This record gives sequence, C-alpha cells and structure tokens, in this order.
Amino acid sequence: MSKKEKYQQIVTDILKEIGGKENIIQATHCMTRLRLNLKDMGIPNDENVKEIPGVLGVMRAGGQYQIIIGQTVNDVYDVFTDVASLSKQPTVEELNEEDIRKDKGIKGVFNSVLNKISGSLTPLIPLLVASAMFKMFIAILGTGMLNVIQPADDLYKALTIVGDAGFYFLPVVIGYTAAKQFNTSPIMGMLLGAIMLDPNYVNIVTAGKPFSVYGIPVSLTNYGSTIVPILLSVWIMSYIYRFLNKYIPASLRTIFSPTLTMIIMLPLVFCVLGPLGGFLGDYICNAILSFGKLGGIATIIGVAIVGALWEFLVITGMHLVMISAMMLIFSQGGYDNFVTLGAVAASLAVAGMSLGAALRLKDKQEKSLALSFVVASLIGGVTEPALYGVAIRYKRPFIGMMIGGFCGGLYAALTHITAYVMVPVANFLALTAYVGGNSSNLINGIISGVIAFVVAAIATYILGVKPKGVE
Repeated sequence: MSKKEKYQQIVTDILKEIGGKENIIQATHCMTRLRLNLKDMGIPNDENVKEIPGVLGVMRAGGQYQIIIGQTVNDVYDVFTDVASLSKQPTVEELNEEDIRKDKGIKGVFNSVLNKISGSLTPLIPLLVASAMFKMFIAILGTGMLNVIQPADDLYKALTIVGDAGFYFLPVVIGYTAAKQFNTSPIMGMLLGAIMLDPNYVNIVTAGKPFSVYGIPVSLTNYGSTIVPILLSVWIMSYIYRFLNKYIPASLRTIFSPTLTMIIMLPLVFCVLGPLGGFLGDYICNAILSFGKLGGIATIIGVAIVGALWEFLVITGMHLVMISAMMLIFSQGGYDNFVTLGAVAASLAVAGMSLGAALRLKDKQEKSLALSFVVASLIGGVTEPALYGVAIRYKRPFIGMMIGGFCGGLYAALTHITAYVMVPVANFLALTAYVGGNSSNLINGIISGVIAFVVAAIATYILGVKPKGVE
C-alpha cells in the first residue's frame, strides 16, 4: 500500500466513525492533531477511533474533537479536506486561546508558557541534530578518542565551524521560530537575534568597554548560544509591533512600524530583557552553590539538586555561571566534589531519558529521532537536541531526566567521590573526571553515571511520553 492509499484509508475510517462529512463544521490541524469541529460530538466512539491504524489517540478539548495523528498529520489533513470537500484552514498552535480559556489558573498559564517554548524550540531539531553530529565527529576523531585529526587540521576546523555555528546563532533562528509562535514578524524576530550577535557589540563585550543605549548603561552580556533573552525579546516585541501596526496608517506602516519597533526594543533588549536571564541565573546558581558550603546532609542534597536541575540551567543558559564556579573551584583546590558530580550525572541522564522515550514512543519517526538523541548525547556530548526534541516537546520525559540526574548525583555524594579533572564534554567521557584518585573513586563515579542513565530511562518509560490515550 502506497503512502497516499494509506492516508486515504485512515481518512475513510475516520469519516466513518465521526458521522461522515455531513457532521463536520470545520477541520483544522496543528503539529500532531487533526482538529475537528463537529455538529454532534456524541456520534464518535473514542475507543473505535483509537483502533484505526495510523491514529495515536483522541482528545476532546476546546469544543473540538482532536485526533492525534503524529508527524504525518499534514499529509492526512490534505487528503481529509479533499475527501470531505472542506476548505483548508491555516495551521493552529498545539494550545490555542480557547484551550487556555478553558484551563484557567496557574496550570493554564504554565501549559501556555511550555507550549510557546516548545513551539519555538521544536523546529530547531534538524539544526541541533546536524550540529550535534558534527560535534560528535570531532569527539570521536579528535584527540579525545581516536586521535585521527588534530585541531590544526583543516577537517577539524571545518567540522568545528559547522558544529559551533548551529549553536552560536541560536538567537537568530529562535528569533524566527518564536516570532511565528507569538504571531509577529519572523524577519523582525531574526533582526533582534542578529542585533544580539552583531560583531561590533561582541567586540564591545569582549573588550569590556562601557556602553550605553540612549544614555542607559548596558550590562555587557555575550548572547551567543543563549535562548531566554531572545524568547523574552520577541515576546515583548510582538505587542509593540502589533500596537504600532494598529495605529500607524497603512500608507506609512511599511516604513515606520519596523523602525519604531527597533527604536523601542533596542534599550529593552540590551538594558532589560537580555541581562534578565543572567541576573536570575546568578541568584539561582548561587543558591545552589550555597548547599556545597554547608557540608553534611545539605551538601549531599545539594549535589542531587544540581543533578536534577542542571539541564534546566543548560536550557536557560544559566549553567555558564555554574561552569565559572567549577573553573574557580578547580583552579583553587585542584578538585571538585560538588558541582561536577551533579553535572556529570545530569548529562548521562539526558541519554537515559532519550532511550526511555524511544522505547515508549510508537511512531517510527519519533522513535528513530529519540534514538539519534541517545547517540548525540552519549557519544557526541551534545544534550540540546534531546532537551528540545524530547524533554520540552513531550514534557513528561523532563521529569524522568530530573529523577535520573537526582539519583545519580545522590549516589555520587553519598559515596564521597571527587572530580579531579574538569572535562569539557557532556558525553560518556565526562566520567574520566573521576580519574586521579583511588580506584574506588573512579568505580563509584562510573556507577553514579550508570545509575543516572538507567534510572532516567526507567522513569521516563514508566511516566510515559504523552498523555494517556496518545501513545
């Protein structure tokens, strides 16, 4: 059976179960679901619809009958509208305004925020996977493992360029994806990201020269590879840009809307929104580091907390503060028995989470993608693809990952292991940080990593990847 015939069969079976095209008012779709407004919501039998080959689950939300199809929903939707003689509608968000109004309060706001973040980061998966693979090539072929290529070799430099570019220019790419989520101009969003990475500004930051915008002092921050500053900036820009478009005459809008938007956003980006992530990061990281100074049970719990929260810090860019603390600790004492223990456990928990998700997912494409994340993190040492492609996208695996990181960090602290080397990778080689002490130190270090990996995989599998009825 060809793909087209398969989609036609799915559509035929769906129409039969929902009362035919006569029962349909309107059909839209989002990233994974066929969303139907039906005249009589009592006709469909959810269990029968779930049994249709190609259907992953059913949800009733926001007055819609939502049929979860997965990554092939675009193809199914095209066939569905043709067969049912319906006009095609624009793609909608996973969580629309009607859903939010129905689910009010803290939970509704929290889900809305998560979905906006997920919608902004999920499209980055191809970019992150490609960049991660190039970093993996460097890790395998470079001096850390096979020693086939050296940093001075052209091939090493070429691989590094591709691997670094994908992450460094995240603000520009997220400027585009976030703008689509916040219903504003993608080009203006990209411009905000480009402003953050402008070489002139980077040179000012590197030199540490005083800089101001309209007389307002700027907190010099390097925004390369960051996420939170551009997300906040595009969010605020969406309101400003819409406001200006509403009140500026159409004949002048093309020139004045983008120009005035940038005039307003410039001080907001450099003086408020950009530094905000770093400001919050300092307080969060310092609070975590304070556990390490207390000793006893507080330090043990502190290491476990670092293991649980480390990847959250990575997502927000706050981990750079912790890394600075690690560098200071190593430079002063020559070893670390706090931050590194949790960070290493957390890194291996990412791979475990990806494996657990891969074992639970039913869609072949999603399963294959999750397995590629295992390789990217465990060998390539790049956790972002798994974080954005699994943890944030499906939400539940994030909890499984945190449990794994917590348990791995807890074991490391309980056995009083020490890191003697600051290993700048997040793959399995991070366990070599425990080389330098006695053999039991290395053995327990490896065990802590295995615990983080296995517990994260099991926890993710048990918790599930999607809500009940979707998997």
